[in-house]
Amino acid sequence: MKTLLSAYQFDVLTHVGIYVILAMGLNVAVGFTGLLNLGYAAFFAIGAYTYALLNLHLGCPFWIGLPLAGISAMFFGILIGLPSIRVRGDYLAITTLGFGEIVRITFNNLSAWTGGPNGLLGIDRPAIGSFSFSVSPAPYFFLVLVLIGIIAFFLFRLTHSRIGRALVAIREDELAASCMGVPVLKVKLYAFGLSAFIAGIAGSVFAAKQTIVTPDSFDFVLSVLILAMVVLGGMGNIWGAALGAVVLGILPELLRSFAAYRMLLFGILMILMMIFRPQGILGSVLIKRELGVRKQDSDDAAS
Repeated sequence: MKTLLSAYQFDVLTHVGIYVILAMGLNVAVGFTGLLNLGYAAFFAIGAYTYALLNLHLGCPFWIGLPLAGISAMFFGILIGLPSIRVRGDYLAITTLGFGEIVRITFNNLSAWTGGPNGLLGIDRPAIGSFSFSVSPAPYFFLVLVLIGIIAFFLFRLTHSRIGRALVAIREDELAASCMGVPVLKVKLYAFGLSAFIAGIAGSVFAAKQTIVTPDSFDFVLSVLILAMVVLGGMGNIWGAALGAVVLGILPELLRSFAAYRMLLFGILMILMMIFRPQGILGSVLIKRELGVRKQDSDDAAS
């Protein structure tokens, strides 16, 4: 039976789907709560290495390693969140950036455990009963689609919950939220932990699909790319973050014929978006107003 898509197209869409999961996860911290995280790839790496180590050393199957990878990433998210959430803005960004580099360098140097620069090889693929995921990317594509649906469902439920409203209140005005009785530090930890958990889930899928993980796959550029997806799609909008991931995930493939100018065109697109629609493709008017207020405050401070 022929499929509508080729193996290459399924592979591209699977990677785009992993980007969608990462963008939705980062959107919890950046979009919902206003916590700028420049080291998000670290939690992605922790999830990938957690499943890889459990599988290679303990024979842990994928379906058990999947939640454990998320829990492991969430643990480190809360751990880095404890000292970091007390600072704001640029200081928080620098703290998370440093954490991201520490994780990458640690994985690069712990050769006895992580294989060093060569990484970990021979990671098992998922299996459902007697059906084992093959080299074909099609099963992974449908797995990623299911995970996107589950994560989106819970995030939409979160936005209409008490914690979701608290997250938005902190983003709008942290001091006012605190005065209204919102436990700011605790809610920020929830945001960091949930955001990291989603990244860990994506990491385990990535490790299972690639069957190899190396530190170079989780560098600072990846963190910036995921952040750009959230900003492009619209901060605080679940489908906006997903759309931004789809656009920035597929765009490099569409521009392959312009390989020499691909990054130039990518940069021009981002600049135009920030000039003409700073709130993102699906961003709300509220985000645009917030950006305008912040810009005015910066101009007033400069003058």
